[in-house]
Amino acid sequence: MAGHGAEEHPHGADRLCEAGDRVYSRAVRRGRVSRLDAEPVPCLLDLALLHPDPDDMDWLVPTSPQEVMTRLLRGLHDEVTASRQRMGSAVAAFEWYAGLGGPAPGTAAGEGVAIRVLDGASRIQAALDEATEACTTEVLTVQPGGIRREHELSEGLHRALALRGRGVRMRDLYNHVARHGQGLLNYLELMGDAVEARTLDEVIDRLILFDRTVAFIPANADRTMALELRHPALVGYLGTVFERLWRLAVPLTAPLPDTRIEGVSHREQSIAALLAEGHQDAVIAERLGISVRTCRAHIARLSETLGAASRTQLGVRIAQVGLDVPLGADAAQPSGSRIPERPMR
Repeated sequence: MAGHGAEEHPHGADRLCEAGDRVYSRAVRRGRVSRLDAEPVPCLLDLALLHPDPDDMDWLVPTSPQEVMTRLLRGLHDEVTASRQRMGSAVAAFEWYAGLGGPAPGTAAGEGVAIRVLDGASRIQAALDEATEACTTEVLTVQPGGIRREHELSEGLHRALALRGRGVRMRDLYNHVARHGQGLLNYLELMGDAVEARTLDEVIDRLILFDRTVAFIPANADRTMALELRHPALVGYLGTVFERLWRLAVPLTAPLPDTRIEGVSHREQSIAALLAEGHQDAVIAERLGISVRTCRAHIARLSETLGAASRTQLGVRIAQVGLDVPLGADAAQPSGSRIPERPMR
């Protein structure tokens, strides 16, 4: 039966087919089922009754019956008058499922799933929209990747406008290079004082944190999967990381600090510090949110400014003039210092 399409399971989560009933019941009892066992019943994935195990993608874990019931009731609310009998059967069905497995260790009654894997853009979008609707106080985001394109900013614009309309405060962290994107400047002008933005040479991977209660982070490299985190310890940790980065960041409305070396730009100093750590061009480009081509152009200008004829000599010159220390890490170094005289050759 493996490979049968979802069209052979024309039902909702409140009245599973016989095969779906068996697999979902087994998942609730045991805590998970293998992907192979779930192949004959794609309806369970389509209905989000099963989702990938974040610790082992070869296994699927069940969405708790209580959470499934909450989701169903939300959709049935508008039809309650005409659907009383169906709602009663749904409640009875999932109360029975709930009795098959006890609460997860350390999980209080009524507490949501601590870590949920969101597979696919539509489920990620739906979860973000739900968190936006429930948010009442603040949203913290980290947005890596350099200059923000217009389409990237417009994807979440409806959520940002909804939050602004409710008086929610937003704080965003970007790479320094994002300052050069007109799209970001237009977005911030539209949002007004509802959004405060700061920038850093390097930021962590994408993070969205609502009201210090739920956070979203990527689950794979191409960001087609995400993790929804509700465990208080995890969310609190991410909030602390954000606040420490925020204190180090430069407000978007303020100029970047001057470099210590005359003729060396802020970005070239950041590149020099990463070169001194031994990173390759591609890694440096990714961490600073620029292209590899742009990174190499800066390295070439840096070599010319420092009088280095090779990569090895560039490393020596970087150390000689103190560019191996990240900007701001050596307060004793006066700004605007000149490059020391080149050694005789």
